Amino acid sequence: DTDTDTDIDTGIADCDDSSAVTLYLSPDDSNSMSSPVQARHSVMTGMGGFPEIRTYEFMNYYGFDYDRPSGDADIAVHAQMVRDPDAADGEYVLQLALASRVVSTSGRARMNITLVLDTSGSMSGEPIDLLRVVSRRILAQLNEGDIISLVTWDTSHATLLDSHHISGPSDSEVLSIINGIEAGGGTDLHGGLMAGYALASENYDSDMINRIVLISDGGANVGVTDSELIASHAGGPEADGIYMVGVGVGESRHYNDELMDDVTDGGKGASVFIPDVAEARRVFNDNFLNTFAVAARNVEVELELPPGFEIVRFSGEEYSTVREEVDPQHLAPNDAMVLLQTIQTCAPEEVSGDSEVTVTVRYQDPETFYSQEVQRTMTFAELLDGEVGLLRKGQAVFSYAEALKAYRRSRTAPATAAAVERARAALVRAETDLPGDADLAEIRTVLEAL
Repeated sequence: DTDTDTDIDTGIADCDDSSAVTLYLSPDDSNSMSSPVQARHSVMTGMGGFPEIRTYEFMNYYGFDYDRPSGDADIAVHAQMVRDPDAADGEYVLQLALASRVVSTSGRARMNITLVLDTSGSMSGEPIDLLRVVSRRILAQLNEGDIISLVTWDTSHATLLDSHHISGPSDSEVLSIINGIEAGGGTDLHGGLMAGYALASENYDSDMINRIVLISDGGANVGVTDSELIASHAGGPEADGIYMVGVGVGESRHYNDELMDDVTDGGKGASVFIPDVAEARRVFNDNFLNTFAVAARNVEVELELPPGFEIVRFSGEEYSTVREEVDPQHLAPNDAMVLLQTIQTCAPEEVSGDSEVTVTVRYQDPETFYSQEVQRTMTFAELLDGEVGLLRKGQAVFSYAEALKAYRRSRTAPATAAAVERARAALVRAETDLPGDADLAEIRTVLEAL
């Protein structure tokens, strides 16, 4: 249950203070970030339909301004650590960040984009308006030489545009078609996806960014056949593919979050939610490349801790002592994967300033698929003496997500009030280190509305 998976009981009774601890961590793809937008929309509109809270998507959604890699490197590895005054004996908060390189829109690869657009009856009104807004925002970012196809689906599918070569941003022919899209009847997601992938495959080019963009209120049910269809086009460990960008539109109370989460997991792509024009601008203008491009493929994070340590709270999607049990994930350009964990040792007397933490990151080059590795070792003394502003922000984001989980379970329970107070306290600490941070201001607004 994702409402409780951040507090972990390892079941280890004995204290092994002689063997180093090696863990493998995953935060999900760095551009999976639907949950925090749905939660914010639910709280601020008071419309109900509160979504599932996935803490790792909160860590993905909010920005962490870590230094970018230098030279030809694809990833810069950062680590910060604190011991809070009220921490248990031997307990530390450790934040890891993998910052990707900066890529400009003008320097990106050409794109092969296929928009698969839900025009079913449930899309009438605001959802279809937002579908057009998102489509126009994407079109505005496309350059001469890019390729776009458009497929709509309701009770059947229709190909509105087949492999059109873009003349420049906001291509007038495509814009006219987008502006004319209206909601129709029932739902045939499978037919729409089949047609969309057929068009995307016709133009597939490993030197291009190949993307299917599914825009929907999630009103259809995706079956096994569709899941297999999506996964079959997503490429393997040694090959690129046609990745899925799942875009939810409309009101969170009507949105089928489970469907879009499933299809984007299979499609190895972004999962976003667009409740209004401002969010469309944020995702498809300001962060366009974060959503569509890849800076490092199949990223694996290995954390080596001193003997006796374990993770007791974790912001990511999964971790394990077995490498094969943790799925590798993609890292977008101009982005950072951030993992916050509380670690605790059963042998605090063995910890000294010379105790070490080693982070090893393995990944594939985004173009050649050659295996790469970055490793960084830091002592406890170095970590505890470093800057902690972004770690404090991580704690604030984590505590905010935990407060929303408590609110989702029971809005009036004493445990909810306590979780909200903990989130506010973490927020105050972060604001002290990062005054004027826009993300923290947004979090404060939502917490005050609970």
